[in-house]
Amino acid sequence: MHHLRRRLAVSVFTALAVAGGSLPAMAQMPHPWQMGMQKSGSPVETAIQSLDHLVLVIITVITVFVAALLLWVAYRYSAKRNPVASRTSHNTLIEIAWTVIPVLILVVIAIPSFRLVYYEDRTQNADMTIKVTGHQWYWEYDYGDAAKVDFNSRYVGTDDLKPGQLRLLDVDNQLVVPAGKNIRVLTTSGDVIHSFFIPSLGVQRYAIPGRTIETWFKVDQPGVYYGECNQICGTNHSQMPISIKALPEAEFQAWLVEAKTKFAEAAPVVPTPPAAQFALAQAQR
Repeated sequence: MHHLRRRLAVSVFTALAVAGGSLPAMAQMPHPWQMGMQKSGSPVETAIQSLDHLVLVIITVITVFVAALLLWVAYRYSAKRNPVASRTSHNTLIEIAWTVIPVLILVVIAIPSFRLVYYEDRTQNADMTIKVTGHQWYWEYDYGDAAKVDFNSRYVGTDDLKPGQLRLLDVDNQLVVPAGKNIRVLTTSGDVIHSFFIPSLGVQRYAIPGRTIETWFKVDQPGVYYGECNQICGTNHSQMPISIKALPEAEFQAWLVEAKTKFAEAAPVVPTPPAAQFALAQAQR
């Protein structure tokens, strides 16, 4: 009963927040008791969900067929109906069938799977490139030498949340991108392994020290899209949310002009790696 009341309260709060306009328009985020995927916000996520639906249909048909076959065998070949058990040990046709059919099913799954892997790997026509660096425990976004915008993005603590902001999802500085443009993403890390994950955009790439890994996304509609670091990276792993704000091109260009001034005055501080901190401490002894 307690869980039922809690679920009802969360649902009512969410509905009131949306109706009152306190949540961002077109925001894509996880919802209480959500079972399926988030609504797609990019071509990559649409392709991912399409493959998921194909595989779901295939495994459902297989499950129903096997269950029906087991029930039929249990009924047709029970001891009551077959007091003398069959001694048949080989059946060439059946053995060929149960080898070839699974192979064909795997081929049907493999072809769109490989196509999707290559599709989400990189874009040939990137409109802009953003370097994403994971730190313990925040994200750093670098828009490149042309834009000259580089800033840190940290989660907003529970005590500092403003009306409409979401606990453990909202950040102080959002990653802002133009909607409808191909965004190349280069992920890396300054310390341990992190993972840049935005479910509604179909983005999931590891951020590994010493490596640069590429992916891309294109946001279909302006709005806010939430994600998380989904690689356990230390004590404050839960405090590495990702908030992406997609704007129309004109609004993005206006934001970019403001951002050059704003973040030039407060350039991100690059933390000293743990190994260098240890070496420095040893040298000072």
